[in-house]
Amino acid sequence: MTQQEPPVPEDHDVSDTSDRLYTPEELAAYAAQQEAAPAPAQFDPLTDPMPAYPSGPPPTDPPSTPPPAAPAAPPVLADPPPASPPPVGPPPSSPPSWVSPPTSPPLVTSVPDAASAPPAPSAPPRTPPAAPPAQPSLQQASPTSPPPAPVHSAPAPPAPVAPEPDLSEAEVRRFMSATDFLDRRDSEKELGPATWGWRGRMRRWTGGLVQPKMGPRELEYEENRRAIQRDFDGPRTIAFINPKGGAAKTTGVLAAGFTFGTVRGGGVVAWDNNETRGTLGIRGTRSAHRNTTRELLEDLERFSDVYQSRIGDLGAFVRSQGDAHFDVLASDERPDVTGTIRADDFNAVHRLLERFYRVILVDTGNNMRAENWLASADAADLLVVTSTVREDTGYSGLWMLDALQDAGMQNLKYKAITILSDPSPQVDSKLAHDLVQVYEQRTRAVYRVPYDPALVAGSVVPYAQLSEATKMSWLKACAGMAAAL
Repeated sequence: MTQQEPPVPEDHDVSDTSDRLYTPEELAAYAAQQEAAPAPAQFDPLTDPMPAYPSGPPPTDPPSTPPPAAPAAPPVLADPPPASPPPVGPPPSSPPSWVSPPTSPPLVTSVPDAASAPPAPSAPPRTPPAAPPAQPSLQQASPTSPPPAPVHSAPAPPAPVAPEPDLSEAEVRRFMSATDFLDRRDSEKELGPATWGWRGRMRRWTGGLVQPKMGPRELEYEENRRAIQRDFDGPRTIAFINPKGGAAKTTGVLAAGFTFGTVRGGGVVAWDNNETRGTLGIRGTRSAHRNTTRELLEDLERFSDVYQSRIGDLGAFVRSQGDAHFDVLASDERPDVTGTIRADDFNAVHRLLERFYRVILVDTGNNMRAENWLASADAADLLVVTSTVREDTGYSGLWMLDALQDAGMQNLKYKAITILSDPSPQVDSKLAHDLVQVYEQRTRAVYRVPYDPALVAGSVVPYAQLSEATKMSWLKACAGMAAAL
């Protein structure tokens, strides 16, 4: 049953319907009018650009006071008390008045005999109910807040089109150069078939029909060789240091010279920088001459002219190691000489060797307070702390690192590695573990070298008689040196 509407005063505005309900006839007429009108463009707040507000954002009222009626569309009735369901008005035909889409038909600013109420938070269904429920509770609009004038904002200007970038340089860079082509081919090159172990035997037995890939040990061997063969952007100096005698400095220099020389193919010199007399010249291959660092210093003027001096002229002072592909510059061997090598002498010889060699291995003496010892430690690109698995030798190397750090040498941990050699076939495993652990804290890496009977006699090092375990250990250690350089 439809409720009878109260009489409307003569001076009352018929467009203000906030004090009465919709009738079914009014709702049907409004629905027919909305269906006949063209549908406005729907505004999507997630994708459509926000329109400009000529006079600021839409007005808002305190929570207790509902906002003024929007003239653009008839709003929805407010929620009634729980006693009865709320009436539902016609759906809004367009977004709120303060949101104007870029292109839309003219908005309907007033509808005769339509109720005024706050806008609903979401769009109601398109079809209104057959009849409104009885006895609704209407929420009156604030009499002190006049309805705002409809806002007709201009259509949003089209988005600026970014200028097309100049692709001439990009197109040029997109193509691979000849150098890039060769670099890519080299990086993608796979190592050849296996030559070690059962994989190598299978390849040989089948005449190459079966070609297994390299095993882990053979791959590591090839990677270590590549690391040693890497190019440097200048000469590199490696100093082998330990103030205690018998710490395997001289044998370490010769083994490193043999490894660098054979793998790199030359350009390596081992230099005995003892301030008086060392044993590098005795342990290396002998030569027809007996000249040493002392004679080179006396004849240093012949190398002062960088345009006239030649590497062949150094052949009168260095000793070739034959198939090992490196040279040895021995220390003073004359018993009648009483002088010592000073820091200036070291620097002069070092500058000369840098002109003709790529890798310089320096065998230092036992006096770390000597001028030439300190000069070599300062000029070295890498320090190699040599030690044997003995408590006194290991302590001497640690004491030396403490002294260098107290002297102000910066970045010592990353500038030094440790070579730990076994002095006998049987060593104290607990002591070896402790030495490895403490030197790993003080240097960037620790490399173990096994005992080799070919180095025990103390005579000329027979490079061809070194065991495979010794060669592989020094190959790995020299690869670590090259990586540190």
